[in-house]
Amino acid sequence: MTGMLASVRNSAEARIALEAGVDIVDIKAPEYGSLGALPVEEVGRIVAAAGGTAPVSATIGDLPLDPDPVCRAVLAMAATGVDYVKIGMFRGGDWGSTLATLSHLAGRDIRLVAVLFADNLPDFEWIARLKKSGFAGAMLDTQDKTSGPLTEILDRPVLERFVGETREQGLMCGLAGSLRSADIPELLALQPDYLGFRGALCQASRRTAEIDPAALAEVRGLIPRMSRT
Repeated sequence: MTGMLASVRNSAEARIALEAGVDIVDIKAPEYGSLGALPVEEVGRIVAAAGGTAPVSATIGDLPLDPDPVCRAVLAMAATGVDYVKIGMFRGGDWGSTLATLSHLAGRDIRLVAVLFADNLPDFEWIARLKKSGFAGAMLDTQDKTSGPLTEILDRPVLERFVGETREQGLMCGLAGSLRSADIPELLALQPDYLGFRGALCQASRRTAEIDPAALAEVRGLIPRMSRT
């Protein structure tokens, strides 16, 4: 089944998401970029408040792929107790060296999720490299949040290929990127592990606005609930 990921930027929003029964609480600061990071102290408070009722992920920020700063950020975020640490695979930088260095962290039971960006023409050949480097999952998102939803940037065959290759590697698979309620039926048919939302959950559909409980409930109602153990 496909779960629902809700991106939140503070403890109050996390509480709304948990009360609505989201499957993954994702912590980010949307005002600081596509994968803007919250301070680790705030992340730790949100993790503690969640109390293990749902998995929690957090981003390390819009960092270039340079091994040392990326690994420092991953270690700091992992220390908050999040279940998954998300890393943006931004254009440029040293992808190979960064993945090689991150493979040592994955060996410490730090679950890493790579975020590929649809509007940067991602090379899906890297999915196999992510698996070899010990990543737990891969997500397809958009970097430029003004460029439209994921479903308008990549056509269905490309999305199917991403889901298929990610699953073939045994990685958790996520789709996100300015998704709207209207996108849900088509994407559910692809059977990713989760769909990620931010703007569609917010007042006036603005990703930097506060989460609107009614909007969140509407999206939640369109995605069948996963059973939890």
